[in-house]
Amino acid sequence: MFRKFTPHKNQRYYDLKQECRLEKKLFEDPEFPATDKSLFYQKSPPGHVEWKRPKEICDDPHLIVEGISAHDLNQGTLGNCWFVAACSCLALKSELWNKVIPDWKEQEWDPNHPESYAGIFHFRFWLFGDWVDVVVDDRLPTINGKLIYCHSNVYNEFWTALLEKAYAKLSMCYESLDGGNTADAMVDFTGGVAESIDMEEGKYATSIAARMKLIEDLLNVFERGGIISCAIKVKQSDREIHMANGLVRGHAYSVTSLRKVRLGHGLLGLLNSEKIFLIRMRNPWGKTEWKGTWSDSSEEWERVGSTERTALGLTVKNDGEFWMAVDDWCKIFTDVDVCRLINTSLLSIQKTWHEAVFFSSWTKHAEPLHNRSGGCVNSRSTFLQNPQFVFDITKDEDEVLISIQQRDMKIHRPIGQGKNLYIGFSIFKVELNRNYRMHELITQRVEATSAYTNTRTVFMRRLLSKGRYIIVPSTFAPEDLGDFMLRVFTDVNSSCRELTQDKPKVSCWSLCLGYPQVVTQIYVHEANGLQSQDSDGGANPYVIVYCEGSSVQSTVQSNTLDPLFDLRAIFYRTKPRKPITVQVWSSCTMQDQFLGQVVLPASQKDLAEPQKLQLHKRGQQTTEQMPGTVTLKVVTSSQLTAM
Repeated sequence: MFRKFTPHKNQRYYDLKQECRLEKKLFEDPEFPATDKSLFYQKSPPGHVEWKRPKEICDDPHLIVEGISAHDLNQGTLGNCWFVAACSCLALKSELWNKVIPDWKEQEWDPNHPESYAGIFHFRFWLFGDWVDVVVDDRLPTINGKLIYCHSNVYNEFWTALLEKAYAKLSMCYESLDGGNTADAMVDFTGGVAESIDMEEGKYATSIAARMKLIEDLLNVFERGGIISCAIKVKQSDREIHMANGLVRGHAYSVTSLRKVRLGHGLLGLLNSEKIFLIRMRNPWGKTEWKGTWSDSSEEWERVGSTERTALGLTVKNDGEFWMAVDDWCKIFTDVDVCRLINTSLLSIQKTWHEAVFFSSWTKHAEPLHNRSGGCVNSRSTFLQNPQFVFDITKDEDEVLISIQQRDMKIHRPIGQGKNLYIGFSIFKVELNRNYRMHELITQRVEATSAYTNTRTVFMRRLLSKGRYIIVPSTFAPEDLGDFMLRVFTDVNSSCRELTQDKPKVSCWSLCLGYPQVVTQIYVHEANGLQSQDSDGGANPYVIVYCEGSSVQSTVQSNTLDPLFDLRAIFYRTKPRKPITVQVWSSCTMQDQFLGQVVLPASQKDLAEPQKLQLHKRGQQTTEQMPGTVTLKVVTSSQLTAM
C-alpha cells in the first residue's frame, strides 16, 4: 500500500535530489519558499525571522539521533499541540513513523560524503484516501538563531522540525496549523480510522462497567498498533487554563502507555493479586505534569516493586511524561481521540476487516431527483436527496465501523474560507431486496444517527443484526456543498455499494416483459398463536413473501409460537392484479412444515395501517383456516419513486 503514493505538487523527491547533486546546489523549494507567505496569513511570529539550514544552526546536524522517541518533541510558538501530540504518538510506533519518514537513512546527513547532501527531504501523509509524498527543503524559520516552531530536545536532531514543515506545506503556511484536531493528524500519519470519545457522555467516571469496557477497547487499540490522545475541555468560566493539579485545559496530550501494574515488593508482589490500571501521557510542551496520585514523585510508587518500576520506565523529572490512575484519568479528561489501524490483510492471523471505500459529493441540482445536498433529517422533504449507500449484514449480528470524512479545509484558511461543514449520517434498516434509492422516510426505520459536527471526520461503531441497511451521509444544512469519503468496515463482506437509480430502468427487456406499473412495500411484523411442531410445544418459524416469481425470506426464529419477524420487502410489480402471498413455515431437520399463509391483493386501496390476518391453508383449501395470525402492513403506489 505504501509503495503507491502521489507526489505533492508533482514534485518527485529522487528526481529533484539528483538534479541538485548534478548542479552541486542545495534545494530551494519554489512551492513553499522561505518567505512570510509560508509563515503566516494573519499573525506574524514574535520577532525577526531568519530562515536557516540545519548546518547554520549547529555543527553536526542529523535527521534522527539515536532513534525516534516521544521525548524528542517540543511544541514551539504555534498553537499546534494537537499536531505535536499526534507526533508523540507516532514516535512510539516504529512501523508507523518509518512509513511517514520513508527511507530515513537515505535522507540522513552522511559525514563521509558531504557532497551528496542536497538540502531536500520528503515525508508521506495519508490524505483523503491517498498517500501523498511531500518534498521540502531544509530551510527552517528561526529567531535569534533558534527554531521557533516544533523542535527536538536534542539540539542537532531535525526530524520534528522538518516533518512539521512538510505538514505546514500541505496547509499552505505554518499559521494554518494553529488550532486543529489531534485525531486528524493521527489519521494523516496512519490511514487509520479516528473515533472521538466523549468521556462525560460515556459516564466512564461513574460506571465501573463502562470504564472496564473502555480500558479493554483501548488495550486492543494499543495491541493492534493504534494511537490515542486526550484533552480536557475549556469551560467559558475558566480564567486560568492551567489547573491546580498540573494539567492544562484545552491542551492535547499523547497517551504513550496503558498498563496493569502489580502492587507489592519482591515475592509478596508476585503473590499479590492486587493490580491497578495506570495510563502514561506526555505533554507536548516537554514539561508541566500531573501533580496528583501516581505522579512522578507520588508516594504511591512505594507500593510498586523496583523491578516493576524499571519495566515501566519510571523517571522522576519534569520531562512532560507522567502516569495517572485510569480512574482519575476518566474523571478529569473529557475528550479522547482514538486512531484505529484497521487490518484488511487477507494474510493476517489477527482480526481482519472487510473495507468498502467510496468518494462522493454533496452537489446541488434544480431537479429534486438529481439533487444531492438535502441536509440532515430535520429537512424531511429533502433529506433523502442526499447520496445513499446500501450494505448487507449476513451474520446474525456484526459490529460495523462507519467513517465519513470531508476534505481538509486548513488549506483555505489563508483566504478566509477554512471552515469545515457540519456533517453526519443516518443508518436505516430497509427491505431485504431494496436495490433502488429510498424516497420516503415514514415507511423506513432509523437504526442510528450520528452527531453532526464540524470536525473533519464523523465515526460510529454499531452492532447490527442481520439485514440490509442504507447509510445516508449529509451536511446539517441543505445546499451545503462539498466532497466526502465514506469507509465501511465489517467482519464479513457487506457488498456495500452506492444506490444511484431511483427506479427500474426502461429497457428492451422490460418493454418485452412489461415495465412495473406499481410499487408495493410490505412489512411483516410478527405472527401469533402458531401451531406447535414438536413435543415441547414449540416451532422454528420463518416467513416468505412471494410476488411475481420473486421472494424474500426472513431469518428463522427458534422455539416460539409467537415469532417477531421484522421482515421488510419491496416489489416493483408489472402485474398489479396478481396478489402477493405471505407464507409462514417452521424449520425442521427432515422437512420444513407449512404453518399457514395469507393472500394479499396489495392494491392502492389498502390502508397504510397494520393488519392482523388469520392464516389459511394452501391450494383449493385457501378458505380453510389454520391456527395463528400474522401482523403486517402493505403500501402500494403507482408512483415508482414514492417509497
